[in-house]
Amino acid sequence: MADGGSSDESLDVIKQWEPKLSGWRSHADAGQAAAINECIAKGRAPYVCWLNSDDLLLPGGLARLISVLSANPEFPAVYGKAWNLHEDTGKRTPVWTRPFSERWLANACFISQPATLIRRSAWESVVGLDAGLHMAMDYDLWWRLYKVYGVLGFVDEFVAVNREHLNTKTRTARSLHYREAMAVVRKYYGRAPIKWWLAQPYAVWWRTLVK
Repeated sequence: MADGGSSDESLDVIKQWEPKLSGWRSHADAGQAAAINECIAKGRAPYVCWLNSDDLLLPGGLARLISVLSANPEFPAVYGKAWNLHEDTGKRTPVWTRPFSERWLANACFISQPATLIRRSAWESVVGLDAGLHMAMDYDLWWRLYKVYGVLGFVDEFVAVNREHLNTKTRTARSLHYREAMAVVRKYYGRAPIKWWLAQPYAVWWRTLVK
């Protein structure tokens, strides 16, 4: 577990669960992507993934992803369905996901990161996450895995939960998130489809005003 030097109750929670952890550290680092790369590099398991403090796997979710990935050696990674849990209302809504398609990936990131599992060999061959990104590092990773290995496998089952609250990076840094995502699309697809330009006023400015 990697903590970036939290000054809240995070360390108390970590210490409570320390007997069940293979290891943890808490200090300032070079950001989320760099911390994830650091921790995964210390492991030896054949499959890798990461969960942020906002997310969780559903019971049996990880086992289901492992079974699909182990049965399909052509996939560099697999992803399943996920719920958005809205903490302000307590309601659950499904994250939009679909079977893999380059055209659809160019229009939106339909892969929910908490619901993914990646083959370690594939992760290491693309050198993990781009530590220069702060918001769209997972979107960039899906593109690089696809460009090297081909389509990612889709598991049509709910395997994870993504918690939505007012303090998530996605909500508090919408402009940066959009800029990084559009740069990722241009890099791997050659252009940003018109959808990005049409949706930007709502996704960035309007949703910032109506948090």
